[in-house]
Amino acid sequence: MGFAVSDELLGTVAPILVYWLYSGIYVALSSLESYRLHSKVEEEEKNLVSKSSVVKGVLLQQLVQAVVAIVLFTVTGSDAEADKAREFSLLVLARQFVTAMIILDTWQYFMHRYMHYNKFLYKHIHSQHHRLIVPYAYGALYNHPVEGLILDTVGGALSFLISGMSPRTSIFFFSFATIKTVDDHCGLWLPGNLFHMVFKNNSAYHDVHHQLYGSKYNFSQPFFVMWDRILGTYMPYSLEKREGGGLEARPTKEFKDD
Repeated sequence: MGFAVSDELLGTVAPILVYWLYSGIYVALSSLESYRLHSKVEEEEKNLVSKSSVVKGVLLQQLVQAVVAIVLFTVTGSDAEADKAREFSLLVLARQFVTAMIILDTWQYFMHRYMHYNKFLYKHIHSQHHRLIVPYAYGALYNHPVEGLILDTVGGALSFLISGMSPRTSIFFFSFATIKTVDDHCGLWLPGNLFHMVFKNNSAYHDVHHQLYGSKYNFSQPFFVMWDRILGTYMPYSLEKREGGGLEARPTKEFKDD
């Protein structure tokens, strides 16, 4: 008799495994200085937290997310036989994915923006994430535990519930969202990267937000930039060659003059 792994277990564990596997790929590629948005020297000098602390913080957040996922799957329940009998529909799957993406983006934009404009929340909670002035892949989920719970865990739960996706569908959605989030923080601009081709919200776009001049702009994450555009917090940028090698995301002239 073979060992069967439930969709609920996979939905809980897969995003965690994907996070570290995909981050590992970017760690291996980080030596490609000509594609970095910041040099390795800048990464070491500008960041205000050790990499060991980042790893511990991410593991804590993933533990909380795993517990919430287990509770959520238990409360909502799943009918395995009904899932098997349900006719597979690409249209339904696409609708659930797009709905979940919009819900997650909307939640994260407004919560993220509020944490920047509320001085107490920024100082005591969100500033922890901005200790990484030079983002890197496995620091994507380095947040204060409260922020991790509010932005990522609650946002993920809402996108799961409102979209109506099954635990099996959630395996793919949250793995995809995790890969996208890691990619946004990777600090690299690689030729042929499909995320950069498809999404305006990418590693350069989010890098702007992590700099002092962009801290009140580019709040959108992890998929679209629609809320930034609609509400006037979109900061356009251009990719320029950095002196000494590599690339740099620079704000356009009208923002430089502000």
